[in-house]
Amino acid sequence: MVDLKTIFSIAIRAIRANKMRSTLTSLGIIIGVAAVIVMLAIGNGAQISIQNEMRTMGSNLIIVRSGVSTSSGARGGHGSQPTMKLSDGNAIQEKIPAIKLAAPVLSEVAQLVAGNNNWSTQITGTDNRNFLIKEWNLAYGRMFSEGDVKNAAKVAILGQTVVNELFGDVDPINKTVRIKGMPFRIIGVLEERGQSGMGQDQDDEVFIPISTAQKKVMGVDFPDQVKFIILQAVDAESTYTSQEEIRLLLRQRHNLGANKDDDFVIRNLTQMMEMMQKSTTVMTILLGSIASISLLVGGIGIMNIMLVSVTERTREIGIRMAIGAKSWDIRWQFLMEALVLSLIGGLMGILFGLLGVHLVKAFTSLTPSVNLLYIILPFSFAGLVGLFFGFYPAYKASLLNPINALRYE
Repeated sequence: MVDLKTIFSIAIRAIRANKMRSTLTSLGIIIGVAAVIVMLAIGNGAQISIQNEMRTMGSNLIIVRSGVSTSSGARGGHGSQPTMKLSDGNAIQEKIPAIKLAAPVLSEVAQLVAGNNNWSTQITGTDNRNFLIKEWNLAYGRMFSEGDVKNAAKVAILGQTVVNELFGDVDPINKTVRIKGMPFRIIGVLEERGQSGMGQDQDDEVFIPISTAQKKVMGVDFPDQVKFIILQAVDAESTYTSQEEIRLLLRQRHNLGANKDDDFVIRNLTQMMEMMQKSTTVMTILLGSIASISLLVGGIGIMNIMLVSVTERTREIGIRMAIGAKSWDIRWQFLMEALVLSLIGGLMGILFGLLGVHLVKAFTSLTPSVNLLYIILPFSFAGLVGLFFGFYPAYKASLLNPINALRYE
C-alpha cells in the first residue's frame, strides 16, 4: 500500500531543496489562478449589476410607446408619432388577464425653483401604479390620492437628490416648489435608491399626477395623451404570451385596418434583460476560458521541470528501487511533487487574485464580485493540471531500469 504521508514529506523536501526553481515553476499556475478569479469576478459583477437593474425597474415588464412618424420620406424615432392614451393602458389592464398593472408615463426635463435654489431634473407625470410596478416606497409623506389625479392637483413627490439640491436638511413636506413657474406642494419623498445598473441617478426625479402633467405642465397633442405605458405581467412567461393580445387590442382601439402598420411599439423588458444576462454569462465563460490558458501553460512548465528533475535524480530513483521501492512508489513520488507544486501555486494565485479584484474595484468603474465557487474552481483545476502534466514524468521515472539508473552519472 502506498504511504502517502511519507511520499508527501519526500515531495516537500524535494521542493524546498530547489526553492527558486519551484517558485518559478509555480508561477504559471499562480498567474493562471489569479487571472481566472479576476475574470470570473468581473463577469459575475456584471451579472449582478444587470439583476440590480432589473430589480430597480421592476419585474415582468412590458413597455408600450407611441410609434414612428413619417414626414416627406423622413422617419422619426420611436415615440415621434403621438398615439398612446391613458385609456389604452386602462383597457389593457382590464381586458388582458395576464397584465396585472398598467401605469401611464408622460415626462420631460424642466427647471425647478425653491426659494433661492434651482435644479434641472426630469418631471414625470404618472399615477400610483408606477410606484407599485417599480416597488418604489416613500421615505415619508403620502402618495397621490384619487382626488389629486381626478382634479389635476398641483402636488409633487420628490426623489432624494432633488430634496438635497433644493432643500438640504430641511423637511420639504408641504413646502412649495415651482415647476415651469407654477407652484406645487410637496406631499412625499421617495426612499433613496442610488444609481441604477446603467449609472443613472434614480433619485433625481420629480413625480406629479398624470392629469396635472397633461393639462397644466406638458403640452399634449390630444386629451389623455401619454408618452408610454408601463405594463406589469403576472409572471415572466406572461410577458411573452400576452404581447400578441396587447397588439390586437391596441390595433382595434386605434382603428387600424389590415393594411396599416402598428402605430405603437411593444418592448418586452424581461426578454431584453434575459438577453443581457445571457451575454454576460457568455462573456464570463469566455474570460474564464482565456484566463485558463495560463493554467495550461503553467502545467506545461511543471511537466518540463519534472522531466528535468527525473533526469537529475535518476541515480536516486535507482537506489530507491534497489532497496525495494515499487514502480507505483516512484510514480506517486513524482505525481505528489507535481500536485504539491500546483496546489501551492493555486493558493498563492488565490491571494493574488483577491488582491487583483480589490485593485480593479478601487481603480476602475467595474464592480467585480467574488463568488466562493469562483475560488474553488480554479484551485481545483490547478490541482488537476498538476496531476495531468505530472503523470508523464512520473510514469517515465517508474519505468527506469534499476541497474541502468544506478549506473547513471
